Amino acid sequence: LKEDDGKIKIAGLVNGMPAFKSGQIQVEDELIKIAQGNAEPVDVTGYSVTDAVKLIRGAAKGSEVRLTLRKVDGSIKVVSLLRDKIDIDDTYAKSVIINGAHKIGYIYLPEFYANFEDPQGRRCAIDVAKEIEKLKAENVEGIVMDLRGNGGGSLYDVVDMVGLFIEDGPIVQVKGRDEKPMVLNDRDKGVLYTGPLTVMVDELSASASEIFAAAIQDYNRGIVIGSSSTYGKGTVQRSVSLDPEAENIFFKKPVTDGLGDVKLTFRKFYRVNGGATQLKGVTPDIVIPDRLEYIKIREKDNPDALNWDVISKANYNQWKPGYDAGSLINTTNQQLNNDPTFKLIKNGTQILEKNMDRTYSLNFLKYREELNQMRTVAKQLDTLSKLKVNLTVTNIAADGANIQSDKDKAERNKQLLKRVSSDIYINESVKIMGNMIGQASLAKAK
Repeated sequence: LKEDDGKIKIAGLVNGMPAFKSGQIQVEDELIKIAQGNAEPVDVTGYSVTDAVKLIRGAAKGSEVRLTLRKVDGSIKVVSLLRDKIDIDDTYAKSVIINGAHKIGYIYLPEFYANFEDPQGRRCAIDVAKEIEKLKAENVEGIVMDLRGNGGGSLYDVVDMVGLFIEDGPIVQVKGRDEKPMVLNDRDKGVLYTGPLTVMVDELSASASEIFAAAIQDYNRGIVIGSSSTYGKGTVQRSVSLDPEAENIFFKKPVTDGLGDVKLTFRKFYRVNGGATQLKGVTPDIVIPDRLEYIKIREKDNPDALNWDVISKANYNQWKPGYDAGSLINTTNQQLNNDPTFKLIKNGTQILEKNMDRTYSLNFLKYREELNQMRTVAKQLDTLSKLKVNLTVTNIAADGANIQSDKDKAERNKQLLKRVSSDIYINESVKIMGNMIGQASLAKAK
């Protein structure tokens, strides 16, 4: 949750949490009322975020909380959620197989996680490597890496993860004011996966996600697919204590007793081609219109954001994919521009964007007519985002026993398969992957 001009809005959704699982709550929805089950709802207009959170949280697992939301289109919606324990397993990397003209591996990574306190703890780079090994054992012809909604995480894991797909070389540059760039390298000459690769991103793909997508793009290792740009979070912050004694272990006060901290930006991330990921983010090779495009949530929408700049490029050698990536990208972008479904999505988002910060008529009948129009557009976008004919999605054979060993795991897996099979953007990524595989096969045959 976040406070925006006296209103409480949804800032983001945590993967695996009840709000995320409901599929009914979106970023920028405004929270109006909170009710405990069937009790009278509490109007939270003017509440602080902290006080609103206290009403939403509850001690009992399975207890109901009802959230009254004002959607971006102006409609009012009541969403019922059952409180549940946080299952960390939902934040880990998962993979499935998409069957069709080609056998495609799909990996979903909600965040770049790492347990820094436990050397034996879970790390996303290691987990993704395991998923790749399982997909290779299933003889997949290509891999789709889904980083949509991934806000980032461990810098060192993203470096290791890029290294799974390339030979050794620089992955990202880090530079502060009046400093020489520090280059973080993948030093492992081995390549775990050499086949066709696509990376899915959106407006909420930030930080480490942008580093991964940028490296894959700069190395020409795969094709990046998504909205017009990623989030644009390319800065490094550090919290500095305001207590004079903070650096002295003998006089240092507990966090609750101190004067607090101030978070300062010290450095920026730069791609290996020299461009910053700050502000501009990563522009996908293939741009697909999506419904979040009209919500002004990126770094570039913040007037106080640090600017974009460029430094010297690092020394790196591009991957030879075995197909004409430039031709494939140009052809696909032309096809998407003429695709009737994505044309409707683009037109719908443009209509919603025009109506985000507008004045409304005090004439009730005219206002209701305008509101109904927005609801119709939003409903159409929901429908367009789902496939009419679902993809055929199955689990990896090696995961079968583990999934069925736990009822909750089986239910979460069922939701994953359902989400992947009906996603129009995953479907488009699979089509692009099919073209990559086809071109590579033709090149080998010559």
